[in-house]
Amino acid sequence: SMAGVRGDKGCWCSAAGGLGLSRGGRSPPLRPQTRSRGSRLNIIIIAEGAIDRSGKPISSNYVKDLVVQRLGFDTRVTVLGHVQRGGTPSAFDRVLSSKMGMEAVMALLEATPDTPACVVSLSGNQSVRLPLMECVQVTKDVQKAMDEKRFEEAIQLRGRSFENNWNIYKLLAHQKPAQEKVRRDRDMAILNVGAPAAGMNAAVRSAVRIAICQGHTVYVVSDGFEGLSKGQVREVGWHDVAGWLGRGGSMLGTKRTLPKTCMEKIVENVRKFNIQALLVIGGFEAYEGVLQLVEARGQYEELCIIMCVIPATISNNVPGTDFSLGSDTAVNAAMESCDRIKQSASGTKRRVFIVETMGGYCGYLSTVTGIAVGADAAYVYEDPFTIHDLKANVEHLTDKMKTDIQRGLVLRNEKCHEHYTTEFLYNLYSSEGKGIFDCRINVLGHLQQGGAPTPFDRNYGTKLGVKAVLWMSEKLCVPLPGRVFANSGDSACVIGLRKKVVAFSPVTELKKVTDFEHRLPQEQWWLNLRLMLKMLANYQISLTEYISGTMEHVTRRTLSIEKGF
Repeated sequence: SMAGVRGDKGCWCSAAGGLGLSRGGRSPPLRPQTRSRGSRLNIIIIAEGAIDRSGKPISSNYVKDLVVQRLGFDTRVTVLGHVQRGGTPSAFDRVLSSKMGMEAVMALLEATPDTPACVVSLSGNQSVRLPLMECVQVTKDVQKAMDEKRFEEAIQLRGRSFENNWNIYKLLAHQKPAQEKVRRDRDMAILNVGAPAAGMNAAVRSAVRIAICQGHTVYVVSDGFEGLSKGQVREVGWHDVAGWLGRGGSMLGTKRTLPKTCMEKIVENVRKFNIQALLVIGGFEAYEGVLQLVEARGQYEELCIIMCVIPATISNNVPGTDFSLGSDTAVNAAMESCDRIKQSASGTKRRVFIVETMGGYCGYLSTVTGIAVGADAAYVYEDPFTIHDLKANVEHLTDKMKTDIQRGLVLRNEKCHEHYTTEFLYNLYSSEGKGIFDCRINVLGHLQQGGAPTPFDRNYGTKLGVKAVLWMSEKLCVPLPGRVFANSGDSACVIGLRKKVVAFSPVTELKKVTDFEHRLPQEQWWLNLRLMLKMLANYQISLTEYISGTMEHVTRRTLSIEKGF
């Protein structure tokens, strides 16, 4: 497999761990044409167990020699080895291990003599239990399929997620001519709305390239809805988005302006550029903006087009999805900051840190960061607290300081309470802890935007961009004369991961379950994590409210059903 990025002229072969399944679908060849289009660096990644179709191993040195002999490119080999095992665990891994550890203990407590041995796993954001022997059997089936050179089947047995990842990679690895050129008037526009979030650029990149593969003319818009109203629209090609995958922020530029402030000018430019589909990547303003466009369809026929929102915000507060692009990067950045804050007191005894996170009224960042760093408390708007709760937290920390662990960390969402501000909490803890511990305040602020996106957000953004465009393209390719006319509810949707599946939710339906005053979904799945947060902080709690993972079967049939990514 090959990916081209700009850089010094050369080629790197990198050997990575794992069983090679690359023969299930032929990897895109390293092409001299990519150099002529401006790519001056190519990266080839080889799994340590990679084999060719006859079962012969493929080594990194063999590939290096082949590139040098056939293409004459200066080539280096780097073997990553055990570097891949090292480093501090990411926030995702910390939360995942905490969830799986708790689920494993609950599975043991709930087991009976007739309960089969199980493997605790995660599907989407849901804990599940899988029968151990079924997992073992499927693993054996994979190896048997490989031994018998049934590579397509081996990929399918790896699971729908693996197969989906492989197919998306092949789609994006190099430009291919559209299988069927759609009509010229099936044009698509892409814009970013709201605050910058890591993963936005990955989503734009994959969306542009998939749309081109589908035969659409693609426009990008600068500065969100405001840029659309001002005609800041330009056509882009495959190589215009090269190198965007790992870029943080928004390469297109993004603003919070909502369409209602410039509706007529937006309509004018939609008509002028003959836009038939609109992909909006952004936060709550992206969702709210598309809802305003849908509600204006009765007045402006030009807005009867296909629209899709890819949620991208560090706050993770967009209805219709459990995870927004950028929220994983934000949690990781907050976690790393809290790690450093705790380390600053490694030589200091009895100190409590009060750390303020962003997120508006949404407490996702505080809660998940709290689990990742082992916080003693995390105050959020969605879980109301009183002075009695604050008193209990102070007493808990006071008792903690009498043990060997003489350091505390309290997280506070920026809008968790109108009156119990960060300054108030500092004064309260300082006063009540006088003579026992001292306090410090840290406001993380825009550090949480996180710079370069995490691997999760890069992949999540890439996959959402692909899924969204394929969905839009399917609706655009209905053979109708003239412009597309779409005014049904399902023609304007939010794409997102909901529990175990990727779903498209009409914005008109999501309006019914949205708290617009506080910019929140009325129900939020992550509130269930707060029980684990308190338990891990050593509070005496009841586990009667814990929602156990369901037992699911692992068979060839279930592996063929797509769940999430």
